[in-house]
Amino acid sequence: MSDPDSITYAAAGVDIEAGDRAVELMKASVRKASRPEVVGGLGGFAGLFRFDAARYRQPLLATSTDGVGTKVAIAQAMDKHDTIGIDLVGMVVDDLVVCGAEPLFMTDYIACGKVVPERIAAIVSGIAEGCRQAGCALIGGETAEHPGLLGVDEYDLAGAGTGVVDEGSVLGAQRVRDDDVVIAMASSGLHSNGYSLTRHVLLSRAGLALDAHVDELGRTLGEELLVPTRVYSLDCLALINAVDVHAFSHVTGGGLAANLDRVLPTGVDIEIDRTTWAAAPIFGLIQRLGDVATLELERTLNMGVGMVALVAATDADHALDVLRGRGVSAWVAGHARAGHGPGTTTLVGAHRS
Repeated sequence: MSDPDSITYAAAGVDIEAGDRAVELMKASVRKASRPEVVGGLGGFAGLFRFDAARYRQPLLATSTDGVGTKVAIAQAMDKHDTIGIDLVGMVVDDLVVCGAEPLFMTDYIACGKVVPERIAAIVSGIAEGCRQAGCALIGGETAEHPGLLGVDEYDLAGAGTGVVDEGSVLGAQRVRDDDVVIAMASSGLHSNGYSLTRHVLLSRAGLALDAHVDELGRTLGEELLVPTRVYSLDCLALINAVDVHAFSHVTGGGLAANLDRVLPTGVDIEIDRTTWAAAPIFGLIQRLGDVATLELERTLNMGVGMVALVAATDADHALDVLRGRGVSAWVAGHARAGHGPGTTTLVGAHRS
């Protein structure tokens, strides 16, 4: 017989039964984010994936880990949790596809102050939807309750993904040439970078409310800030199958120039023409209300470009046709040229309004 005065795990703030209920609620969503290679289901100590190495000459496994950053604060403030998982997947799988890897599976980790089963299930439903968009499986995860460390309505999430690419097909700086063309793919908005600056400018400095309708955005500020990250992996894989892609660059923290520099070899520079696209209104709003210098804005936010492909000039038109046929807004944003020293990206001109 238990002592009525004894301390329990639940009394310390950890509710095991709530965690079990969260798992039950998320099962249906996770089943939609699967692939034929997945073995078993939720509940095991490890996710199992049957890898068919015979499909590849020299398979390389690629891995990536990321989080969502302070965008979770917007989801928490709005009590809307079913899209933040899409952001998580996009940040992970689109790093994988940059080297040419097909994303195979993901696992997630959610830390929270209190397990609210419906909230955890909503978060996982977004992760599962992101995996579905990426063509990969969600094969496992962990939800940890951290009372005293996080508030009852606070959480953070992270994920890890694994993909595969043939060693002879790895994309990157070693393929880039000084006559390549830069194909830009439009972002869906801010994606998941720069939210510390965004929140400071729009919420703290300008005092805007998340539920306030902003005419230039055409919706409430909160709705704009929670637009999910676009998941490009299947579009990039389709492009690889259609043309000779030399490199991709996933435009995240650091902005367009810094991320393009990561895939440039010595002796090749890139010039990006800002006049080739109009940045979405949210970027101008942040710059105006925060009096943010253009250079600071461009090294913090994606400015409307979420992914870039480098292809030969002769393949540019076909590349655009492939992407546009898949519903991706894409355009020629710049060109490579011979340079001296480490590859450098320069932005010229001014964005169209």
